[in-house]
Amino acid sequence: MKSRKDSELDIPGEIHARPVRKPGPVVAAIIVLIFALMLAHGIVTNPNFDWSTVWTYLFNENVLSGIGWTLKLTLYSMVIATVLAIILAVMRKSSNPVLRWVSWFFIWFFRGTPVYTQLIFWGLFAVLIPRLAVGVPFGPEFWSIDTKSVVTASVAAVLGLGLNEAAYLSEIVRAGIEAVDEGQTEAAQALGMRRSLIMRRIVLPQAMRIIVPPTGNETIGMLKTTSLVLAVPFNLELQFATNAIASRIYKPIPLLLVASIWYLVITTILMVLQAQLEKHFGKGFDRSSPSRGGKSAAIDRPEGETPVDAARMNKVKMGGLNA
Repeated sequence: MKSRKDSELDIPGEIHARPVRKPGPVVAAIIVLIFALMLAHGIVTNPNFDWSTVWTYLFNENVLSGIGWTLKLTLYSMVIATVLAIILAVMRKSSNPVLRWVSWFFIWFFRGTPVYTQLIFWGLFAVLIPRLAVGVPFGPEFWSIDTKSVVTASVAAVLGLGLNEAAYLSEIVRAGIEAVDEGQTEAAQALGMRRSLIMRRIVLPQAMRIIVPPTGNETIGMLKTTSLVLAVPFNLELQFATNAIASRIYKPIPLLLVASIWYLVITTILMVLQAQLEKHFGKGFDRSSPSRGGKSAAIDRPEGETPVDAARMNKVKMGGLNA
């Protein structure tokens, strides 16, 4: 219904455009909803899933302990991997050819062999090298210790996961560093800043915007990779704990569901944290919205002109263009 002011404007040939109706999204939503309900009904009513056993062991003491160990392995491994990845990425960018080659060899070796194979080697580390010693190279030893007392199963698992992850993460960090405009480094050098200070204060803070999303994915991947530490052998994490219960009660499917539920819960929490980190490091780089400060940008108009007058003027202009 036209307002009184709008009815005063009699624009010849005015076009009253209406948006085209698009039933496609509605139809697609109905189809997806029907399939989702069918899937949910089948999962809930299928007696082979044995949901009563799932609820019985969902908060079992061994399962909760396994969750704790899984989180510890993920956290410790990612801390080692992140520190090593930054060092390796900086070494790859170094002007020293020895540092570049050492970094390249580390990445080549740990990316070129399966993580499961590496974990087996870390589990056999005490067999391969029974004692760790400090002394003169090819000469006398001053101090030594039994390797088994240092490289325990948990230490071997963390080292195996952390070193392998560092090789992948270092390439992500290097890509983030190279994405920062070289002109900013040159400008900082012109101001007399040291190379280490430029990397710490100029390059890395900007590279984090690019590094954080794939690092979040790597963290989620590490959470699930912890199930491979059985190769060490390390038998306290979540997957092994549920497998042990399944072997005892001869019901593998309900315990697989228990492990899956907990992995989904932890992954969801990590994804939320990742989104918050991306939001923090992406400040000032959001190109998805032209708005300013979360509100629509105001349209510049002459002083004293009301929004109604501006709308009428725009309508007149559009009518002229249509004519």
